[in-house]
Amino acid sequence: MNKIHSKLMEQRLSNLIRPMSTVVKEAVNYINGRRDHSIVSLKTRWNKFNKQCMGGIEPNTVLTIAGISGSGKSSMANLITTDVIDLNKEEDIIILNFSLEMVGFRQVGRTLSNKLRRTTSTLYSSEKDLDDSTFRQVISVTNQLKKYPIYFVDSPIPPMQVRELIYNFYETYVKGTNKHFLIVYDHALLTKQVGTVLETISELEKVFIEVKKLPLTSIIQLAQMNRNIEASERINNPTSHYPMRSDLSSSDAIFHASDYVCVIHRPEILNILEYGPSHLPTNNKVYLHILKNRDAGKPCILEFENDLAFNNLVEC
Repeated sequence: MNKIHSKLMEQRLSNLIRPMSTVVKEAVNYINGRRDHSIVSLKTRWNKFNKQCMGGIEPNTVLTIAGISGSGKSSMANLITTDVIDLNKEEDIIILNFSLEMVGFRQVGRTLSNKLRRTTSTLYSSEKDLDDSTFRQVISVTNQLKKYPIYFVDSPIPPMQVRELIYNFYETYVKGTNKHFLIVYDHALLTKQVGTVLETISELEKVFIEVKKLPLTSIIQLAQMNRNIEASERINNPTSHYPMRSDLSSSDAIFHASDYVCVIHRPEILNILEYGPSHLPTNNKVYLHILKNRDAGKPCILEFENDLAFNNLVEC
């Protein structure tokens, strides 16, 4: 029995250890694949964002989008989810969307809002009944959306079950294909807790570090900000306006796991009239702070026009 166990351990260890020659070959294959466009990043609608992030949503990376409530992080993730399908027609893509903050049909409602240029309150007849013409447009667009290869999970589960579900999905729908596998996770704090919040998020980030190594797999996770950025001493001091690493809830675990960390921020909801030491305008503006870029980009700020009424962001 001990000999069998020893043999199994030996096999497991040998699978973990790879020689430099193998890793070098993988690096050359990746560089050549980027060169001849057989390996690509998935484009989004934002050219400046794409440029900062190696062409868009890069394979084998974790992109974190953080923000306070109401900043637009879920809308941004929703736009990316549909953009990668709409703007990368030549690529085969499949998406697993952990929509833990809202049920899946409300995500679809946001997509309809963007595509039809109608507010969600209009679509949901919150003030008056939706007119027949708009409803026919809803039916037309949803008939197209039915074809999108997006699968929803809207029940919180613990990190190890997240891992199991992802691997089962990969085995069923992705393995043996050339599909880009995009995982969207909204958001980390809503993971079913095992131990403390910090322990739960740390376990989740370990799952993402492991899973991103699957072929052509990318992860977009949303993260909540703590309340530090809303403190009056920060609001009243322009040199302290910009979000920092410490403003993320469970920042260490999330930063270590992420290849890109972006913070989406709407200073005007904090009643800031001029933003930061450069006195940037805030009226109808949304700013995306790229705090971490593992692939050599420097921290930067991207400016957007606020079109969130239609679940959209317009790059300036």
